[in-house]
Amino acid sequence: MKTKKKNVRETALDILEGIEKNQSYSNLMLNHAIKKNELDQKDIPLLTELTYGTLQRKITLDYFLAPFIAEKKLESWVRQLLRLTLYQMFFLDKIPDRAAIFEAVEIAKKRGHKGISSLVNGVLRSIQREGLPSFAEISDNAERLAVKTSHPLWLVKRWITQFGFEVTEEMCELNLTAPEMSGRVNLTRISREECLAMLEEEGFAVKASDAVPEAIICLKGNLANSSAFQTGLLTIQDESSMTVAHALGAKEQQRILDACAAPGGKTTHIAEQLRGTGQVIALDLHEHKVKLIRDNAQRLGLANIRAEALDSRKVQEHFENESFDRILLDAPCSGLGVMRRKPDLKYTKNETDLLKLQDIQISLLESAAPLLKKGGILVYSTCTIDQEENQNVVKAFLEKHPEFEFDLTVKNRLPERIRGYMKNGELQILPQYMNSDGFYIACLRKKVQ
Repeated sequence: MKTKKKNVRETALDILEGIEKNQSYSNLMLNHAIKKNELDQKDIPLLTELTYGTLQRKITLDYFLAPFIAEKKLESWVRQLLRLTLYQMFFLDKIPDRAAIFEAVEIAKKRGHKGISSLVNGVLRSIQREGLPSFAEISDNAERLAVKTSHPLWLVKRWITQFGFEVTEEMCELNLTAPEMSGRVNLTRISREECLAMLEEEGFAVKASDAVPEAIICLKGNLANSSAFQTGLLTIQDESSMTVAHALGAKEQQRILDACAAPGGKTTHIAEQLRGTGQVIALDLHEHKVKLIRDNAQRLGLANIRAEALDSRKVQEHFENESFDRILLDAPCSGLGVMRRKPDLKYTKNETDLLKLQDIQISLLESAAPLLKKGGILVYSTCTIDQEENQNVVKAFLEKHPEFEFDLTVKNRLPERIRGYMKNGELQILPQYMNSDGFYIACLRKKVQ
């Protein structure tokens, strides 16, 4: 007998439970659930909205729920069901309260017993009747912002210290919105204008980026399904991430090391800039991730990439000193700049993680530095916005390595709009600057003398 397929809300509940219990990645759980439950294409946007929306606003939803469940001991899935339903009631306009509550009660009946379905119904009806608690009841500014925008308090306090309250508030609010999809046109094979026309003909709503010359923004549709992507004319990549290759400034015939390269977005961008000349040595610790680099290179028709599985802390055992013209170290980091895409990061990271990561980041820089030729350029980048992993790492490295200095000419290599965010040889892109990912880039030059 064939098992009855789960509906969208049941599937969303399963995903949220998996993320909470197993600390699974939201994007992987979502993709797996779509395939497993054979969801209709028209249901995928709602499933995505329910999953990411509930996850994004978890702290806020728990604040709303607290007065109504104070004395009640809830199983994990029941709490998730209440969050999921509350999200629909107060953050989605198209779903009537009665429909959201009815669905929640039906799911509770199916998964639990009559007592649980009565509890779910009672809590939701009480909230509907009495309304939500106000954020104004929270007197502390940082705590109010943390609850209102569903960010951990420790993180909000760090950002207020580093960026000030207004900038932090703007960033936290933007983190609650869905990110735009952007793509990088493979200019070795097609112009941006031709690629835009091709995509429009296929039914995509796209426009040219005003920040990065090879970037396009997709307003409707999934670029991964486009013939431009499938035939290697396009790579899905965030505009902030594209800035890294501009900062590196690879020139034809050069030998480049990309020390932490998977899945290969920056690697292939650098290879495209080399115009079929030179070579990019792309490293990653795991063989399955190296395969992603090779697959991307093959799709884009780039023969000047050599991808290898290697711990970049051991590069000196495999490559000669001063054998690379340019080195990119896109270091493993907390990912706090990409929380719009991965909202689960907010709840799994802590301050100790940042310090542990800093040790790894510095050791990777130490290992790569001797391989750079005199006069060569080393770019250190992360997709985080915390100074612990960014400015502090570079400062510690420069204090120990006087043979390196900030490369002030990097400004000339950056797209015009981005230059204004540069301070000396460092660039901190906050998400609100370009409606993109948060990113940090430091450009260092090895002195000739």
